[in-house]
Amino acid sequence: MPGVLDMQLDQLRERFGDVQTRQLPSGTTLVTVPGVRLPEGWSKSSTTIRFIVPPGYPFAQLDCFWADSDLLLAHGGPPQNSAPTPVPETVEPALWFSWHLTGPWNPNRDTLSTWMNVIIDRMRQVQ
Repeated sequence: MPGVLDMQLDQLRERFGDVQTRQLPSGTTLVTVPGVRLPEGWSKSSTTIRFIVPPGYPFAQLDCFWADSDLLLAHGGPPQNSAPTPVPETVEPALWFSWHLTGPWNPNRDTLSTWMNVIIDRMRQVQ
């Protein structure tokens, strides 16, 4: 019987296509969502988004995300609250976004798709 994470990954795949996962040594799951379209104001039209699902998910909330390491604002500067930082437990170069939920995480309502909406909203706030 599929668990909550598997069901939510399937929903994410329905929405974004080729969503990949990888178990990391800490027990976390790295989720990779390629080809996420970006609004105007970025140096690229799309990027790969990565985020980590903690072992206690869905009761443990998601936090932060990573994009392509070469992603910049259209004028060539770095986005706010970002730094070139590899995805934890990997050597993959990436651009880390220190971005957090502004409201409470509700494991009965919020899903991986909710988190992708937070990320997409952040990318719309081109700064």
